[in-house]
Formats: sequence, structure tokens, C-alpha cells
Amino acid sequence: MTGRLASKVVVITGGATGIGRAVARRAVSEGAAVVIAGRRRDVGERAQADLRRVGGRALFVAADVTRETEVSRLVQTAVAEFGRLDGAFNNAGGVNAFGPVDAVDSAMWHADLEQNLTSVFYSLKFQIPAMVGSAGGGSIVNNASTGGVRGIPGMSAYVAAKHGVVGLTRSAALDGAAHGVRVNALVTGNVDTPLYRGLLGAPPHGELEGPAPNPTGRVASPDEIASFVAFLLSDESAFITGAALAIDGGFTAQ
Repeated sequence: MTGRLASKVVVITGGATGIGRAVARRAVSEGAAVVIAGRRRDVGERAQADLRRVGGRALFVAADVTRETEVSRLVQTAVAEFGRLDGAFNNAGGVNAFGPVDAVDSAMWHADLEQNLTSVFYSLKFQIPAMVGSAGGGSIVNNASTGGVRGIPGMSAYVAAKHGVVGLTRSAALDGAAHGVRVNALVTGNVDTPLYRGLLGAPPHGELEGPAPNPTGRVASPDEIASFVAFLLSDESAFITGAALAIDGGFTAQ
């Protein structure tokens, strides 16, 4: 298979649904082999089957990325299966704590940090040396969301974690530059995913009601995000590293 990601191997956390699944589809269409990770084996195996059905080289690995040993196993499996690691999209995340900061339960605070920030730290910890050792470098994209650069009332733990992802991305990019590893953060806005619909209390399918809260007035499709991630994973973006790149319909420009 040919394409700008031909011969590349890409790990995608949170790769069985939403943006992660769209990135997996786009990556295999561009010639990459993908290893998708998630906690729900049934959902992940369906995603793997769908990717293979269209001719993609794909493997699902059941993994909880808040656990260091499971992230290590995920990366080792990718290299063992496909011989190298060239790229990663660290997309796993979610929201656990809601309400004003003084009312946030400490367990939910830690759950948000583990799911959205510590998981990215573990991923970088194992992805960077695997890329250097097997491919001589690579490209990593961390999904920070607009919560990484703007406040959101009632979601202090999530916002703190996503701000941490942006800072971690910048530091990791400086660490990796001499080794040929690029690291960027994606500042995603309103995207039609199961998580977004859940936050809105919207049904899982059908048109979303009302204009989206960004200057374009609409919600992005996961495929729109995937096209940008594919560019960042490709050699076409070779001079971009340490950036927090907005794909948010102009939300953070307001």
C-alpha cells in the first residue's frame, strides 16, 4: 500500500472509538500499520476487524494506559509485531470530575489526571526510546483539546490535566529534538464523538441540535481531525515540533 505514511507503524491510544478510530482509518488508508489500544476488548476487536476488512494492517491491544506496565507492553507489542515504531497519537482521555473546584472529590481529581495526563507521560516514556531505537526518530501527537489552553467552568481537573499535556509536550519535544523525535499537541475543539455527545446529553446518533459554541457554528467530524493528525505524523510536517496546534473552528481565537 502506498501513501505518505507507507511503511510507518503508528500506535493510537483510545483508538477504538471517536477521533482515535478515525485516525486509525486515515493512517491505514495512507499506508501505515496501526496498533490501536483501549480498555474495552469487544469494541477494540471490532475496530481491528473493520480496519483489516479494508486491507489495513491493524492490531488491537487491550490496555489501560493509566498503568505503566500496560503501556510498556503496548509499545513492545507494536515493535514485536511490525518491527518498528514511527508514530503515535496519544488520544485516550475522558472527564471524571464535574463541578466547582471546591466541590471536586479528590478521587475524581486523581482519576482525571491519571486518565488525561499521566497516561501521556507513560506513553512518551516508552514511545520515544522505541522510535529512536527502531526507526531513528518519529512523530508523536498528544490530544490536548481546547481545555489545554483555555479554562472550562466545572471541569477544573480535566483542564488542569490538559494544560499539563501541553507543557509535557513542549518539554518532550525539546528532549526529543536531538534524537529525531517530534512531539506536538493537538488543541481540538467541538468534535462529534461519543464523549462530546455524552457531555451534551445528546443521543448517540443523528444531527446535533443548535449551533456549536465556536465562530464556525458547527461541530467537526472525527475525519477532519484525522486528516490533520495524518499530516503531523507524516514527513511533510518535519519542521513542526513543540507546538500546540488548534483545530477548533476558531474557538481559541476569540
